[in-house]
Amino acid sequence: MKKFKTAGWMIGSTLMLCMIAILSLLWGQYPISLETLIAYLQFKLFGGAGCDTYTLLDNIILQIRLPRVLLAILIGSALATSGAAFQAMFVNPLVSPGILGVLAGASFGAALGMLVSEQWYVVQLLAFAFGFVAVGVAVLIGTMVTNSRSTVMLVLGGVISSALFTSLLSIIKYLADPYSTLPAIVYWLMGSLTMADLHGVLLISVPMLASIIGLIVLGKYFDLMSLGDEEAKALGINVTLVRLGAIVLATLAGSLSVVMAGIIGWIGLIIPHIIRMALGPSHRVLMPLSAIVGGAFLLLADTISRLSFSVEIPIGILTSLIGIPIFIIVLKNARAAWN
Repeated sequence: MKKFKTAGWMIGSTLMLCMIAILSLLWGQYPISLETLIAYLQFKLFGGAGCDTYTLLDNIILQIRLPRVLLAILIGSALATSGAAFQAMFVNPLVSPGILGVLAGASFGAALGMLVSEQWYVVQLLAFAFGFVAVGVAVLIGTMVTNSRSTVMLVLGGVISSALFTSLLSIIKYLADPYSTLPAIVYWLMGSLTMADLHGVLLISVPMLASIIGLIVLGKYFDLMSLGDEEAKALGINVTLVRLGAIVLATLAGSLSVVMAGIIGWIGLIIPHIIRMALGPSHRVLMPLSAIVGGAFLLLADTISRLSFSVEIPIGILTSLIGIPIFIIVLKNARAAWN
């Protein structure tokens, strides 16, 4: 019975993701009918008359909406799987992808890039680099300074690293031009998918998909690690190697998410809880479903942010407004679902 329920969730979530993706391609300031979309796809696949007719659709679909749809799915999947992985590693239902300071470090790197350069690739490069630097600082504090490899020390190292780079980010804001650079930094930190372009999305999809798939593969080990390090070692699991691999993959996914869209919160916290409540704590099921549902959730939120008002709402604000009430509802049953 449980296998049928799991399969139903997998199929239903995948269909929901596909449906939201189609609606996101159709809906916008310039609405497109389903018949027009089908005719456009037939033209792109098989050719035919009407090249001039579809030039506008090329711009709307290929240059604006499709990159945004793909990026929303990638980032939502990456954040949800990272959150599920961190919750499993630290055996803590309140852990999120920013636990080791990756989001704070990437935010500082991006703000620093906006301060020193007008080139967007410099901003992205520094955001990616400082995301890993922040995690390195957390691991350094958690292992060398305290001379301990426990998950508690890693969490404390992450708290210190997050506080450090949040303070450095405040310095960058203080030094930034209040009429140009500072508003750009503040808006970017709210989270937005407006910078999505097809070339950039396809380029970043390779490492991001590799991170997501890697975390899903590690799911079978997370079930054993949730019993405790000593029990997992007794069952033949190389706990240190699995934890290091998960940290690297989750950091890569989190850094790339910040690079492309700024800070988008709550997805890595609430999506794994929703799956856990529905299907239980098994990470063999939790990890792939978190990827699917996380992508669908962020894509739906982005669609709402584009269509709700004449001015687009930053996606990070909307995910927080949606995520908070959902988390309050989930929190009521979190203990039973976690157990």
